[in-house]
Amino acid sequence: MTEEAHSSTHPPLPPTTEDLRRSWLRLLRSRRVGPATFYRLLSEHGSAQNALEALPKMARSAGQKGYETCPADAVNAEMKAAKAAKARLLCFGDPDYPALLAQLKDAPPALWAIGNLDLLKRPMIAIVGARNASSLGTRMARALAHDLAARGYVVVSGLARGVDTAAHQAALSGGTVSVLAGGVDVIYPSENTRLGQDIYRQGLMLSEQPMGLAPQARHFPKRNRIIAGLAQAVVVVEAAAKSGSLITARDALDMGREVLAVPGHPFDARASGCNMLIRDGAQLVRNAEDVIAALPPMDSPDAAPSQRTGSTQRPRKSPRESLADLPPPPPERRNLRETAALHQQVLARLGPSPTPEDQLLHELAVAPKDLSSVLTELELDGEIDRHPGGMLSRPPGGKGD
Repeated sequence: MTEEAHSSTHPPLPPTTEDLRRSWLRLLRSRRVGPATFYRLLSEHGSAQNALEALPKMARSAGQKGYETCPADAVNAEMKAAKAAKARLLCFGDPDYPALLAQLKDAPPALWAIGNLDLLKRPMIAIVGARNASSLGTRMARALAHDLAARGYVVVSGLARGVDTAAHQAALSGGTVSVLAGGVDVIYPSENTRLGQDIYRQGLMLSEQPMGLAPQARHFPKRNRIIAGLAQAVVVVEAAAKSGSLITARDALDMGREVLAVPGHPFDARASGCNMLIRDGAQLVRNAEDVIAALPPMDSPDAAPSQRTGSTQRPRKSPRESLADLPPPPPERRNLRETAALHQQVLARLGPSPTPEDQLLHELAVAPKDLSSVLTELELDGEIDRHPGGMLSRPPGGKGD
């Protein structure tokens, strides 16, 4: 089944006032509210403020006591820190929100940005690879980034050691975007402090995480997904068989993006991931011309970020269509016994391996709105985890395990 960009018929109207933006941020920073739940709550309740008021009751209905939304003071402190760092909040639907990223299912509802927002209007190519890159790997990353930037492409990467660092440095004067795993004002690793400061001045830094947050291991897969979502293509320069770069490549394939790889020697573990990608159909890269040849011309309609979509995505309607046009949610008709029974039916069908939400809908034979509310309750209670692409699973060590 083809997936909608969001569960709502219409994309959400971006917040237009400071108070509305604070409400968006409060909802997004509230416990157990990820992008999928954020958009679901916004659709069901009409506004972030209404959703914030409804969340504690929903958590109690799910059996979770003492649930509290993100405190207003925490958001006020984050906004104050953003102002000091000269960071701008890009909400989904804002004119400056990255067009390709907006086409993803469960796109980040908000991003902090520091730097030149005009870079988001240009075609982007991601270059990723090993932190312990070889000298040949870093040379290749520099050459690709320099030549692609010279041809008008913005180079996207993650500011990590090795390939990321080489790509950012080579593309700095032509245009580069760094996606951070922590707060947009936290440069990591610290050895890239000077490079990060150069990107603040000449390029662009992006992050979906709160201001001031030090990156943690669980943040990097989310960071990688944003890198893939921003770009028309992902080029992997060096990558081990199990690496974050291959996660980025898999994300890109799921989004319908082009994936390209630089081949390496079979005896070099740092090249094993790239060689695997090429074996499985990724385009082999020798130079920037190979990358450009895999993409539509810049002046063609397919090259425009607002037109180019993943293979499983439908064209999105205008972000300016208001949620006010949506009908109010129907009254809740399930009693507590029916709700508990539906909770157990959902949990009985989920395990550690992700399961499509559409499959649950088919197996349970319930109305989409009933399953939607139950999934939100279970997520708030920590019983289920959501994954990109509408996938659901039971968390390790969750209740009942």
